[in-house]
Amino acid sequence: MKYYITSESVTCGHPDKVCDQISDAILDACLAEDKDSRVACECLTTTGTIVVSGEITTNAWVNFQDIARKVVRDIGYDSLEAGFSADDVSVQILINSQSPDIAQGVDTGGAGDQGIMYGYATNETENYLPAPISFAHKLSRRLEQVRKEKILPFLLPDGKTQVTIEYDENGKIQRVDTIVISSQHKVDVSQEEIHKGIKSQVIDPVLGKYIDEKTIIHINPTGKFTIGGPKGDCGLTGRKIIIDTYGGVGRHGGGAFSGKDPSKVDRSGAYVARYIAKNIVASGICDKCEIQLGYAIGVAEPVSIYVDMFGTEKVSRELVIETIKKNFDLSPRGIITLLDLKKPIYQKTATYGHFGRDDVSWEHLDKVEVFKTLLKK
Repeated sequence: MKYYITSESVTCGHPDKVCDQISDAILDACLAEDKDSRVACECLTTTGTIVVSGEITTNAWVNFQDIARKVVRDIGYDSLEAGFSADDVSVQILINSQSPDIAQGVDTGGAGDQGIMYGYATNETENYLPAPISFAHKLSRRLEQVRKEKILPFLLPDGKTQVTIEYDENGKIQRVDTIVISSQHKVDVSQEEIHKGIKSQVIDPVLGKYIDEKTIIHINPTGKFTIGGPKGDCGLTGRKIIIDTYGGVGRHGGGAFSGKDPSKVDRSGAYVARYIAKNIVASGICDKCEIQLGYAIGVAEPVSIYVDMFGTEKVSRELVIETIKKNFDLSPRGIITLLDLKKPIYQKTATYGHFGRDDVSWEHLDKVEVFKTLLKK
């Protein structure tokens, strides 16, 4: 029996993503000067205002206001036409240092908090992501590209995409059933021009081969989208955690990534879980895999490791878990060393997903042989 799965993505100008990018840009600025910076940076945006808060302990000198304005400007909010302008926005800074009660546990190598983290991978796409979220991100990236390159000069920074995939009874991708794109635009453009431009310049180049005469396409279905960004909606760091990960396919532990240095296992634990899951699937021992890691604050080693291969496995779960324990140091320090995480690499991950990229260490397939050898046992 066929079934359908839907995932969404947003562009870099979505108010929540504005906040994620500011938080991660501040993290990168701290790490660039002090690789041992402890950062938990949160951001809020609303009409005419940015508020940056959180706990930061660092030897770096960072101009938080300048960073926030640069992020906003680079996104494309550089005039009041878009409803939000880097030059006119008020930026409030409310930063404290990390609690010494937390620091004492992290200083000795323990996890920065308790929690559960998940990593997921599937072989249904080349980037080992579920197709719905992978396709939705591609549409969002293309929306940004055609706006910034002025291929569609009437577009403004805020936007959202959504893709519904039809699968057959064996879980194989058949077609794209539904596409939804909502993009902020200038006031002096007709919906007809918007529909024509987005269909020809965004949808067709990205997903043309998956579309048929039955595919349903909604473009700006409310009729217009001229008020967007932080003027249209309040934005917050960490409010797009499903878009950041697997689009609702595969579970999520609940902890956001952006603005957190790698001593926070919310981030580093989820990264290494994805790294392991991806290498497991790429090794051929299963078609899809989900890893759960559990941590206690101040304790270095995970309190639990769970693996689910959804009935597609060619080797036992027990053998896979044993192999993980033998070959991966899953303490915070071990993860940071393994994935080289004390670098200013995080702002780029704040848009279009933290996974399925080719420019980050946790997407490398350099542990495939570790798991491929299990097929010989």
